Amino acid sequence: MMIAETLYTGFGAWNPIVWLVAFAVAILLAWFIQRLGEPDIPGDGESGKSYISGNDEPSPEDGHIGGSNLYWGFTDAMKGYYARVVPLHTGCLTDYVLWFLGTFALLFIFIGVL
Repeated sequence: MMIAETLYTGFGAWNPIVWLVAFAVAILLAWFIQRLGEPDIPGDGESGKSYISGNDEPSPEDGHIGGSNLYWGFTDAMKGYYARVVPLHTGCLTDYVLWFLGTFALLFIFIGVL
């Protein structure tokens, strides 16, 4: 059996050489598109600043949005769930491995019973 032989499945034919050629063409096309871009990086001044709808860029301290503010609606709606789950997250890897093994043990018990 040759490596480049076509594999016929119930969904069509798969030939590894065709896929490698298609992948190489896609890589070359991406490289060509990338080469069409501007090679230089903007320097200091207005051309180097990020565009934020004409507004000045805030300092990193003023622009930081904490996760508690960003996901406030989600966490507030599910505060009953989080009140029970957050104390279980200790940050200790062995605790997470214990939860993982316990969950799989229960899964195997349920699969064995059913």
